[in-house]
Amino acid sequence: MTTRSGRPARRRAVRTAVIALAAVVALTLSGCVTWFLPAKTATTSSPAPDKVSAALQPYYSQVLHWTSCASGKQCTTARAPLDWNDPGAGEIELALIRQQAKGTKQGSLLTNPGGPGASGFDFVRDSVDFVADAQLQNHFDIVGFDPRGVGRSTAVKCYDPKQMDEYLYGITPGVRGSDQWIAENATIAKDFGQACRQNTGAALPKVDTVSAAHDLDLLRAVLGDTKLNYLGYSYGTYLGAVYAGLYPGKTGRLVLDGALDPAASNFDVTEVQAKGFESALRAYLVSCLAKKGCPFQGTVDGAMTTVGQLLAALEKSPIRNSDGRELGANTMVTAIITPLYDATAWSYLDKLFDSVMKGSASVAFQLADTYNDRNSDGTYADNSTEAFVAINCLDYTYNADPTVMREQAAELAKAAPVIGPYMAYGDIGCANWPYKATGDRGPISAKGSAPILVVGTTNDPATPYVWAKNLASELQNGHLLTYKGEGHTAYNKSNQCVNGAVDDFLVKGTIPAKGTTC
Repeated sequence: MTTRSGRPARRRAVRTAVIALAAVVALTLSGCVTWFLPAKTATTSSPAPDKVSAALQPYYSQVLHWTSCASGKQCTTARAPLDWNDPGAGEIELALIRQQAKGTKQGSLLTNPGGPGASGFDFVRDSVDFVADAQLQNHFDIVGFDPRGVGRSTAVKCYDPKQMDEYLYGITPGVRGSDQWIAENATIAKDFGQACRQNTGAALPKVDTVSAAHDLDLLRAVLGDTKLNYLGYSYGTYLGAVYAGLYPGKTGRLVLDGALDPAASNFDVTEVQAKGFESALRAYLVSCLAKKGCPFQGTVDGAMTTVGQLLAALEKSPIRNSDGRELGANTMVTAIITPLYDATAWSYLDKLFDSVMKGSASVAFQLADTYNDRNSDGTYADNSTEAFVAINCLDYTYNADPTVMREQAAELAKAAPVIGPYMAYGDIGCANWPYKATGDRGPISAKGSAPILVVGTTNDPATPYVWAKNLASELQNGHLLTYKGEGHTAYNKSNQCVNGAVDDFLVKGTIPAKGTTC
């Protein structure tokens, strides 16, 4: 899942999925500068203390000191146990940002944009209107936070920018799937894992999602809320579901948009995502072939064959970019899937395919760099890749037996002939991670929870609709809201039907009628 041997798509932060190519070229991350302003401070104290152990009481009773920052928002840092099973074994920091309710406050609404590894702090700081619409902003403090291992919180640290370039974009020698190729990727994975261990320290084996869900309950308490109100996107749905399983009695109103199925194995995730992106690619080609200027001609099947041939050609003969990096098949797949997250970005696929067919790698690297949060100067905007790897390596189990991986590679090639071959062999990365997985994959029922709203998009490539249906049925009190359309996640980016249903649920507690489709 984590090396050049084939990385299944991250459940990406929504903010990244909709970045237009023109914005990437012009932006150079100028819109992602932190705007901290010196100002007055405010405090938040919890209500009647939660009934927790004496060892946890210092954390649950802490008072948050908020400082004005980021154009009228407020920032603070909370403390959490490094190890929730041993609260006295050290602590970590969790960075928070909030926009206070503009009207009558009903409480806090915590949000997570996905990843794993995406910054909830940046999500609220840079694009709060994308996080939540005006009605939610009127009724709730919108609170973003960086989970453990991510961004401004106690973070995973592994490579410098040049090393990260080689890790993400380097071309592995040998024939894909051969003994030589597998061994080379195992070495790459081991080197990366050891660098993460050396540069991160004691926090590295403690960035799992169960620990992050415990952190979420701590944040609920210190924000002064007796119940958790939560809006999770993409991977954030898994974090929300894990929370509901651990703390069903403390669930307020949870919305899980772009759901990940907690019961899905690592290979299940890879296979379903491969089919999801293959389906989205076909949908793009249907649209492309119906207009002038499409870089393809003929039928959709013929165009899919052309894309497959293009990837095979890049596998054998990468195209060198002006900065010296080589465009191989894996990076090209990353470039392809980036605009597939949102149908409004499909026009950049026209530019991508046209340029690569003409022998240029520039557009492909611009898109892949967007996906990987790489700046135009070669630095990286955040640690999202490192956090993604570290969290997933703890959350799933892996099998790097060559025979098993080759069998799975054949299954992926059959399920998704164009995309699938380049998403195979992902187990190599985490099978060589310095710490064993701690996650326990399985259905989450959250028995006794409040109603939980699960939102699914019928042709979501990154978190396919079947996962939303599965999660809604696995949760004892899950309710499915369906958006019939393209793209990854639906709230605040699809239509008023979806927005109204989510708003009514979060503000009023109104559950959409069974079978509601927007």
